[in-house]
Amino acid sequence: MARRRASRKQDPGGATATTSEQVARPRVVPKTASRSRKKPPVGPVINVRHMNRRDINRVWDFLKISFRDVNAETVEYQRPRSKRRFEEVFEEEGIEQLVFEVDGDIVAYAECSYEVTGSDNWINPRYFEKRDMRPLFVDEIAVHPDWHGRGVGSFLLEQLHHLARVHGLTHLVLEVAENNERALSWYRKRAFKKLDAAIFMACPIEIEPELLPPRELPPARTEEPEPAGDSDDGDSSSE
Repeated sequence: MARRRASRKQDPGGATATTSEQVARPRVVPKTASRSRKKPPVGPVINVRHMNRRDINRVWDFLKISFRDVNAETVEYQRPRSKRRFEEVFEEEGIEQLVFEVDGDIVAYAECSYEVTGSDNWINPRYFEKRDMRPLFVDEIAVHPDWHGRGVGSFLLEQLHHLARVHGLTHLVLEVAENNERALSWYRKRAFKKLDAAIFMACPIEIEPELLPPRELPPARTEEPEPAGDSDDGDSSSE
């Protein structure tokens, strides 16, 4: 119930009349709800981890899907290799097998080695030794067709660059079929260049040198001469 107060008004005859009026209240302007800025939608998060034994079947099925279209276009460059060979690679030392996932689903796979391994590899290590190259050999790169153009391949390549830098390597070296124009174009845009061998490409790695470069030091401090004045040694001159 609204509170009312008595107000006194002077009537024309001089008598004071008391009337009851509703107290005037200041007009309250309702605050308009501030429009909350819509946050941009958060995209999916991609994670990378090392492949474990439980992943072998899942990754193998993933590779068959990823290379299905590539194999149709480049008949002489069938990937992946046999499943038996894929299982053997898992047991070999010096090979990194990386699985890239989004919400638990495999979206990419990378396989690389620090030296030439395997009987099915015809890379000549002397080629790189003569050129003072210490490569990270990229044996396999695969991105799920549904994730093309989503930045997955760029993230994968960035991970390989990081891996090479950590191990002090100078180049990424990989093999591409000559008639796989789409892959060749993608690699060229990312600083890969064709080597002497027709289907090998290499990309330099920006690494920090092990030893610091020469550095100029500040000049040596020169001893300031003692101020001229009476010496404390010996007797003072007599008057």
